[in-house]
Amino acid sequence: MVKLLQRDAADMDHINAGDTAWILVSAALVFIMSPGVGYFYSGMARSKNAVSLVFLCMIAMSVVSVQWMIWGYSLALSDTATNPFIGNLKYGLLLNVDNTAHVNAPSIPGSVYAIFQCMFAALTPALALGGAAERIRVFPVILFCFIWTTIVYDPIAYWSWAPNGWMAKMGELDYAGGTPVHIASGFAALAFALVLGKRKGYGQEKFEPHNYLNIILGTALLWFGWFGFNGGSAVASNGRAGMAAAVTHIAACMGGLTWSVVAYFRNGYKFSSFHFCSGAVAGLVAITPGSGFVSPWAALVFGAVAGVACHFAVDLKEKLRFDDALDVFAVHGIGGIVGNLLTGIFASKSVAALNGADIAGGWIDHHWKQFGYQLAGSCAGAGWSFVVTAIIMFAFNFIPGLRLRIHEEGEISGTDIAEMGEHGYKFATIEPTARDDVSLAALEQGQINLSSGNTTATHASVEKPAVVGA
Repeated sequence: MVKLLQRDAADMDHINAGDTAWILVSAALVFIMSPGVGYFYSGMARSKNAVSLVFLCMIAMSVVSVQWMIWGYSLALSDTATNPFIGNLKYGLLLNVDNTAHVNAPSIPGSVYAIFQCMFAALTPALALGGAAERIRVFPVILFCFIWTTIVYDPIAYWSWAPNGWMAKMGELDYAGGTPVHIASGFAALAFALVLGKRKGYGQEKFEPHNYLNIILGTALLWFGWFGFNGGSAVASNGRAGMAAAVTHIAACMGGLTWSVVAYFRNGYKFSSFHFCSGAVAGLVAITPGSGFVSPWAALVFGAVAGVACHFAVDLKEKLRFDDALDVFAVHGIGGIVGNLLTGIFASKSVAALNGADIAGGWIDHHWKQFGYQLAGSCAGAGWSFVVTAIIMFAFNFIPGLRLRIHEEGEISGTDIAEMGEHGYKFATIEPTARDDVSLAALEQGQINLSSGNTTATHASVEKPAVVGA
C-alpha cells in the first residue's frame, strides 16, 4: 500500500488541477454536441422522421463510447505503438489508463484525456448518419457504428494525432479534428447517399425542413459545445485555449453571416434562419483544424470562405443527382477540406507558441510545403473514409437482418413509426358530422375559435345546420 501511494504521488507531480478541470468541462461540452446534431438533423428532416434522428445520434454516442473503452482509445491514440497506421492494445479496456499522462496531454491524467477524446469519436458517426437520413434502419446502425469507428475513425485519428501516426510525422496540422471528424464523416455521408440510393419521391416531391426551431436549438447546442471541442484541444487551460475559443466564435459568426447574405441574393431576397445556421456550422467546421494555429483576423477568412464554398457545395447534390438528405457532405466534407487547406496558408508560429509549441507555420510564415501536407492529409482521410464506408455498407446488405435501408412501406410511414413505434408529434383532428353545431366551412374560413379547448363562433354568427329527420 505504501508503494502504491508513493507511485500515485509521483504520478500526480506533473498534474495541473486547472488544466484537468478545464478538460473535464470540455468533455461535457463536446458531449452536448451529440444531441445538438440530433436536433439539428431532426429539424431539417420531415416530421415523420424527427425522433429517430435524435435517437440515432444518442445510439451512436453510446455504441462508440463502449467501443472506445474496449479498444478504440488504444487503437486511435496509443503512445507506444511504433507503426504509422494503427495503435496497439496497450490501453484496451482502459487498462493502464490512470493518473499517468498521455504524451499528447502532459498536464492532465490519462483518464481525463481518454474521456475527452471519447466524445470526439462518439460524435463522428452521428454526423455521418445524416447522409442516410429518412431511410436507414436503427438496428444495423448499432453494429455499423462499432465497426465503422474501429476501421475508419480510429486509423484516421491515429494518423493525425498519435505520436507515430504518418500524417502527424509528415507535418500535417490538425488541431481539433478537421480530418478525423469532419472529412471522415462528410465522405462517409457521401458513401451513405450513393450506396443507399435516393429517398422515395426524391426529385418529385419537395423535401423541406419541418421545424426551424429545432434547427436553431441544434445549432446553439453545437456552437456551445464547440468551445470545448476546439478550446479543449489545447489539453490545458492557457492562452492557446483562449485563442482557439475566440477564433471558433469568430469563424462561426462570419460563416453564418456570409451564407445568409449569399442565399439572400440567390433566393428571392429573403433571409432564412436555416441559412444562417448552416453557415455558422460551416464556419465551425472549417476553423476546427486551424483553431489552435491561426489569428482572429484569419478566422474571418475561414468563416467567409467556408460560408461561400459550402453554400455552393450544396448545389452539387442536385447537379450530380445524389441524395445527401441533410447536406453533411457539403458542410462537413467540403468544409473540412476548406479548413485544412486554409490552415496550410494561415497557420502562425506565434499562435502555436502561446503554449510553447514550435511549428514551421504556413504560407504566412513562408513555409510553402505546409499546404501540400494539408492537401495530402485531406485526400487520405477522404479516400479512406469513403471507400471503407462503402465496403462496410455493401457487406451489410449481404448479411441477413443487417440490411441498412428501410423497406418501402416503412419509408412512406416514416422511420419514427416504422423503426421505433413512436410519434415525434401528436396532432388532434376534427371529424365533422351532420349533427355538428358548426359547419366545416366556418372552421375552414377561420370563423371558429378553438383556443383553450372551447369551440365558439367568432367574427360572425354561425347558424346551426338543419338536421333532417331530427
